[in-house]
Amino acid sequence: MRLNKILKIRTLGISFFLIFLVACKTEKTAFLPNNQLADKVYPLLDTENSRWFFFSSASRPFGMVNLNPDTGIKSDWGGGYVYNIDTIKGFSHIHEWQMSGLSVMPVTISNGNKATVFKDFYSKFSHETEKITPGYHSLLLDRYQINTELTSTKRIGFHRYSFPEKAQKAILFNLNTILGPCENTNGTLEKNNDYELSGTFEMSPNFRRPKPLKVYFKIKLNTSITSIEKDVVTGNYLIHLGKSDAKVLMKVGISYTSLENAINNIQQELPHWDFDKVVAESKTEWNNLLGRIQIEGGTETDQRRFYTDLWHALQGRKIISDANGVYPDNTGDKFRIGQIPLDEKGKPKFNQYNSDSFWGAQWTINTLWGLVYPEMMEEFTHSLMQYYKDGGLIPRGPAGGNYTFVMTGASSTPFIVSAIQKGLVKEDLESIYIALKKNHMLNGIMGKAGYEHNTNLGGGLKYYMENGFVPYPIPEGNKFGSHQDGASQTLEYAYQDWTLAQLARKLNLQEDYNYFMARSKNYQNVFDKSIGWMRPKNVEGKWFENFDPYQYENGFIESNGAQSTWFVPQDIEGLAELMGGKEKAVSKLNTQFEIAKKQKFTSGISHDAELHPEYSRIPINFGNQPSIQTSFIFNLLGRPDLTQYWTRNVVKETFSGLAPNTGYNGDEDQGLMGSLNVLLKIGLFQMNGGTEENPQYQIGSPLFNKVTIQLNQKYYQGKNFVIKANNNSPESVYIDTINFNKKPVLKFSISQEEITNGGELILEMADKPKQ
Repeated sequence: MRLNKILKIRTLGISFFLIFLVACKTEKTAFLPNNQLADKVYPLLDTENSRWFFFSSASRPFGMVNLNPDTGIKSDWGGGYVYNIDTIKGFSHIHEWQMSGLSVMPVTISNGNKATVFKDFYSKFSHETEKITPGYHSLLLDRYQINTELTSTKRIGFHRYSFPEKAQKAILFNLNTILGPCENTNGTLEKNNDYELSGTFEMSPNFRRPKPLKVYFKIKLNTSITSIEKDVVTGNYLIHLGKSDAKVLMKVGISYTSLENAINNIQQELPHWDFDKVVAESKTEWNNLLGRIQIEGGTETDQRRFYTDLWHALQGRKIISDANGVYPDNTGDKFRIGQIPLDEKGKPKFNQYNSDSFWGAQWTINTLWGLVYPEMMEEFTHSLMQYYKDGGLIPRGPAGGNYTFVMTGASSTPFIVSAIQKGLVKEDLESIYIALKKNHMLNGIMGKAGYEHNTNLGGGLKYYMENGFVPYPIPEGNKFGSHQDGASQTLEYAYQDWTLAQLARKLNLQEDYNYFMARSKNYQNVFDKSIGWMRPKNVEGKWFENFDPYQYENGFIESNGAQSTWFVPQDIEGLAELMGGKEKAVSKLNTQFEIAKKQKFTSGISHDAELHPEYSRIPINFGNQPSIQTSFIFNLLGRPDLTQYWTRNVVKETFSGLAPNTGYNGDEDQGLMGSLNVLLKIGLFQMNGGTEENPQYQIGSPLFNKVTIQLNQKYYQGKNFVIKANNNSPESVYIDTINFNKKPVLKFSISQEEITNGGELILEMADKPKQ
């Protein structure tokens, strides 16, 4: 056992404690009140394996500003805040999918460093003096002995600097630099008056985001600005501050549309200078969202990890619209400024968002947001539809107001269909259907491979529509985009077609329903009964030669054939029939889990480790999206005991730790894996992503003795949905009996309507499977 690191945070005269548990075992603990849940979050989880948008400390949920220190700045992967790098290289405000920028650094000026500070300004720091809680981050810059404190509103970064006495105070603005996924260029800064600055810079295009985006910002200080210098070599600006013993406060408002809107964002969100008040408000906002799920039981580590997972589920996918609803639209040939519709009070009806892919969302945020945060699912649906109205396609991962075509397929379809089937989106359903259908046809987004910006060839959709499968290799693919792995594409398209068919059925579009249901059977065309695996075919329909189901990415996207064979969430029973029946399917999958257990169910502890031979041949991988549903497949094959056993094993071996060097063991992708963890630990899952009529939830083995989900009564009739697991323990992982509202539940599932009307699901747990 290692010593706990206890960091004491003082805010508003109240002592808040953030306990960093590197690895520990503790006694079972009771549930904490909502106003303390943010203190349970362990922000340093997996930060040794970080990427640019992974870590988010001094930020609000889904905020445009994502303010935190940067220790790594040269790439997307390993960029941003990386725990094992001991040098601060700036505090930047944008950590987002393919977006970065506005890096600042408080410094002290002396005769020795005045000439070099523009290019030599990094500072060592120590985790021993660091304090982090959701919405707040502070640390000591060792080189300058400046204590820096960070917090924010949705669109404003708020800094507080404590300089040494008699120091010559200054702030460096690093506006022309590489930050994470892109380069910041054409940065300018000008002094408006003794207390205000304004400027712009451009986020240059990259492989994923093909168009530049300009950022406007406004700076306000409580300390006078004596002068401003620009270094012509670096393009950096140095702001000299007046002499004062007071702490320096700085507001940084940003906008992707205009300087006027950056100013308005400050006026709307931060008209005062009370730093501690903003910290407290941010903590309250986090507490309220985390408090939507209350847990009892488990260890202290279990609870801390759970709320850290939930925190991750809410920190990706950021706002890009201003407080007045103005947003950047980069979907057309020319950049334009759009306006979100306003309500009767003149407020925007929703926010416009930046987002990584929805690839894998069917098993993660579809269920978690749809049940616990329905307002977010509705808002994202409207945002995705706004992209369609602007650019003609519903995106699968927009960045900078533009399409990135990240990953493959029409991954937004299950998300939007789920929102409709759960009653969160009720208007303009016919228009939404037309937009979704466009994505599933030629010249829609399904026909584009990953990052295929200018053609519609790499997705292989014409072959899928004509022949019933996407070939591998795609004859005219090659240079057009990435992820051109025909077997995976076939499986993905078939599932997404099934989800669209469910919406067609809801709208009484029988012909379309029949058409897309027929396409949803295309998965059968890439199953080779002679070997029992999904297997790629070439354009002539011949099986891929010398096929090895454990070889990574030979026809399968970020997976191998063994993992992706089970990617048929719409028809598990049909898949089992191809395998020779349910018993054979259960035996096959159980064997895969037995083998995968030896590697703790993941391909190493980071995304890039999947490519290594010693990790890549694992038959089940919970570190990436293609096979994260597999433990719940047993439920649908008549073996719920194996769902219970293996899910609890996955949670224990893979998703229980609290340390900087582990956590999600792969690709977290803006809250997807955090959401998965929450669902596994509360024992609810949706195999088809909640896309059928009155969606069903599969019941698993919850980690906690009691889970109380606060239902949003704007959307749902019930007040709370409660899961009680009596006699629960690390050994008693099996469910003996189930009762809902005092009535027996014979199947291991419960409907959307039952859950959202509220009530109590009581599970009697046992240490042996029910016979």
